[in-house]
Amino acid sequence: MARGSTRPTSRDVAQAAGVSQAAVSLVLGDKWRGRVSQATAERVRRAADELGYRPNLAARNLRLGHTRTVLLVVPALTTEFFAGVYTGAARVAAEHGFGVVLYPSPEGIGPARNPFASAQAALDGVIASSMAADALTAIRGDRLPLVMLDSDPEGSLGAATVNLDIADGVRQVAAHLLGLGHRGFLHLAADVPSWTFEVRARELAARVGAVPGASVRTARAAIAVEDARDATQAALSAPGPRPTAVVCDDDKLAVGAYKALRRLGLRVPEDVSVTGFDDLGLATAVDPELTTVRLDAELFGERGIRALLAVLEGRTPDGDDVPVELVVRGSTAPPRAS
Repeated sequence: MARGSTRPTSRDVAQAAGVSQAAVSLVLGDKWRGRVSQATAERVRRAADELGYRPNLAARNLRLGHTRTVLLVVPALTTEFFAGVYTGAARVAAEHGFGVVLYPSPEGIGPARNPFASAQAALDGVIASSMAADALTAIRGDRLPLVMLDSDPEGSLGAATVNLDIADGVRQVAAHLLGLGHRGFLHLAADVPSWTFEVRARELAARVGAVPGASVRTARAAIAVEDARDATQAALSAPGPRPTAVVCDDDKLAVGAYKALRRLGLRVPEDVSVTGFDDLGLATAVDPELTTVRLDAELFGERGIRALLAVLEGRTPDGDDVPVELVVRGSTAPPRAS
């Protein structure tokens, strides 16, 4: 190949790797699985890196008829969190000449109909929350590049995974409450089969279990205020010592916990402290304002689209988790003396 200002081509990569141009296209388009070996794929990527090759996306789109459009599949549009994810993803996508179509999975989870006559022809890739994973079969098939959000990196369906540092958020909550002196915890867990909620339960149990005399019991509820209210009321009315802190998987669950405590004649935080997760707008609408873990939804969406663009270009996405932050407000305080 000519040196200097000449840009390396896919033919140069093919020659350097000792493979066909078709193989280069498959590997750098993330369509190689089942068609070329893992060793061949690694050889192609290594050759591309050494040559400084980057696919000409504009030319490829013209050739393949791609529309520079990606699909963002979320479990529901009932909170502003996923609106923030979309905002961040759409902003970065626009900077790279891509559009983002937002598609909520029916009922939050479960299979979804293909929103296009042929999604595989209309889209370049898919970004999906783990809570919407079951919606992907009809949409994606086995061909479209996929980036998973909030998904177990060890068992992800996607070519890349982008996560919030959920475990650290739970660690911050536990450290805050334990530091205030709480030892009896109620975990108001989201009744949703999702990796992100499994992480919260596992990390909270580990942190509380490591402190002598501390314990945690669990109540499950759908992510709805009424369900959370009923689950909290039942749990706090059960026999045995009453927990002094309620740790909620979601801010909406925390609002339900507030309602249950008031029904029981208990005050927040004088009698029971409450924490949430997400830092939605309603966290500052309740009284007292809610101590919760702030998740940067827009940054999360940005990371998701950047990961998908990297996959489309044959690059390795950034693997760092998106940091989270505990915001301490008026809903937490030391427990009252017995």
